[in-house]
Amino acid sequence: MDDDFSMWYVVAAVAIILVCFTPVIIGILVMGIQRSVLIKHSSSGLIKKGFYGYSWTYLVFGWLVPIFRGEIGLGAMHLFFTFITGGLFQLVMPYLYNRQFTSRQLTNGWVLADEAQNMQQARLRLKIAEPG
Repeated sequence: MDDDFSMWYVVAAVAIILVCFTPVIIGILVMGIQRSVLIKHSSSGLIKKGFYGYSWTYLVFGWLVPIFRGEIGLGAMHLFFTFITGGLFQLVMPYLYNRQFTSRQLTNGWVLADEAQNMQQARLRLKIAEPG
């Protein structure tokens, strides 16, 4: 009798862990792990990282990620949406944020400036047409 009871604790613990990590598992399986690609500002020459794939950093740090990446207004908006949706927004955004961030950068004067293979993979994942 005592063995059956302890087995239910193990089953319940595994179920809770699976439920908690489901967004990460689905994100990595569907979108791949978070990867970076170097981007360069075409007029100033500044170089920084762009990202694509599932944003585990957004899952962990939420609305702070846009603030750390210099998008303070967007971070405030994400905080508002996270509050209004009771945290559901923060479970959805890891699937979207990296692609949105890098796309915003690429439409604001930044260009891909990494190794050819990494840029090709980033173009494929971000759905960017080949130059030329």
